Formats: sequence, C-alpha cells, structure tokens
Amino acid sequence: MTEGVSLSDAIAANRTLWDSWTRVHRDSAFYDVAGFVAGRDPLSHIEAEELGDVAGKRFLHLQCHFGIDTLGWARRGAAVTGVDFSPEAIATARRIATQAGLDATFVESDVYALG
Repeated sequence: MTEGVSLSDAIAANRTLWDSWTRVHRDSAFYDVAGFVAGRDPLSHIEAEELGDVAGKRFLHLQCHFGIDTLGWARRGAAVTGVDFSPEAIATARRIATQAGLDATFVESDVYALG
C-alpha cells in the first residue's frame, strides 16, 4: 500500500472506480444489456454443461458486478443472490432484473463483511 493512503481510502477509491466501470459496462455492446433483457443467454456453453439443470438450486454469486451472469442463472430456474460492493452495480443489477422480469436478490456488501 502506498505510504499515507489508508486501507479505507484505498477501498473507497476502488469502489468509486467500479461504480464508474459499471456505467461504462452497462452501456457497452460487450455486455449487451438490451439483448439480455430480450432473452440473450450470457452464459457460456461450458458453464451450462458443467452445472446442468439448475432449476430449484440456490446460487450465491460473489462480486457479481451488475448481475448479468447472476440473472442468467435465474433465467434457468435457480434462486440467485448476487453480492457486490459497488452501489452503482447493485442498483443496475436490480433495474435489469426488473426489466427482464427475473426474481433475484442483490446485496451491496464487501464480501468480507457478509455474515
């Protein structure tokens, strides 16, 4: 850690950075939020094949960013909870879940503070 920079200041700076990246990512063609809301599957065939049928299973996705993959599992029938420390990411994940008509829980928290 840089001398004179506290851990809490470093965490706050990192959170601010991820808030900014969330705004960039949600509007990017790479994440294609509109396509996801319309039904595009964000998960790779490898993920789907490895986990198989997830209907009725419970998933906890740590550092979920703004929840596109988390919501992909919800669309496949899993009960999902996504966790991220970025308030912008969690607010965005909740909006996308509503737009897509998917049931998911999103929690704003540092993964080390979950209890």
